[in-house]
Amino acid sequence: MADHKKKQQSSRAGRTRGKIKRVGGGRPRLSVFRSSKNISAQIIDDLAGKTIASASSLEKEFGKGSDTDAAAKIGKVLAERAVKAGVKDVVFDRGGYIFHGRVKALADAAREAGLNF
Repeated sequence: MADHKKKQQSSRAGRTRGKIKRVGGGRPRLSVFRSSKNISAQIIDDLAGKTIASASSLEKEFGKGSDTDAAAKIGKVLAERAVKAGVKDVVFDRGGYIFHGRVKALADAAREAGLNF
């Protein structure tokens, strides 16, 4: 049963990434990963194959927790790091997760802090 769910999750993420590559226009990708205990996000330049900026609830400055408040803090910090690195326009990759709750909180905070997507 678990293998089937992993395959479905992977399929959803693949569909999302395929659409992003078609309409992204070469912009970096803001990729989100969430688990039951943590959430992380990174901005990836797929053309160069490099990570431009990243933030995670595993970093010491955030403490423990993966609620919507923690996701919002991560979105804000990630956007600040990206702007500092010279990136303002990105494509949002929700990674097959529903755009709701923690994923939405992270996206909204990143938008407020200066990222355009």
